[in-house]
Amino acid sequence: MSARCFVALGANLGNPAAAVSSAIAALRRLPDSEFLAASSLYQTAPVGLKHQPDFINAVVELIAVPPAPTFLDMLFAIEADFGRRRSVRNAPRTLDLDLLLYGDEIRDDPRLTLPHPRLHERAFVLAPLAEIAPDLVIPGRGPVSALLAACAGQQIEKLVAQTAG
Repeated sequence: MSARCFVALGANLGNPAAAVSSAIAALRRLPDSEFLAASSLYQTAPVGLKHQPDFINAVVELIAVPPAPTFLDMLFAIEADFGRRRSVRNAPRTLDLDLLLYGDEIRDDPRLTLPHPRLHERAFVLAPLAEIAPDLVIPGRGPVSALLAACAGQQIEKLVAQTAG
């Protein structure tokens, strides 16, 4: 069984644009998955801890065969390859990969919540998601386009000269 899934990427340490682009290349090579699309890169202000560099963000779409928890482990392995160290929430990072959606799966356990619990509140996820899947409906939340409109006050800038895929 396979699932259409979406993964958000973000980084703000070192060369974040290069890190996000390299992570997209790593996602293209994941076993038991098919890479479908990557958004442009976006520059966004930090959320939570404000006194840190801006982030570079993107979203990718894949078809994944492994179950969601196994797929999440694969994402964590990519983060570790990029030197990700988990410290305080919303801290600066070399790479962050968030599993946003895994098919229509709804899950709420200590290890994994699907859909991602804050995706509907964050323009840095919704704008790249709307770019590659404009008609997507987030289970329990609604159309991605309506959710993005509700985040209109959040600072986000599409980096026209750079695309992620």
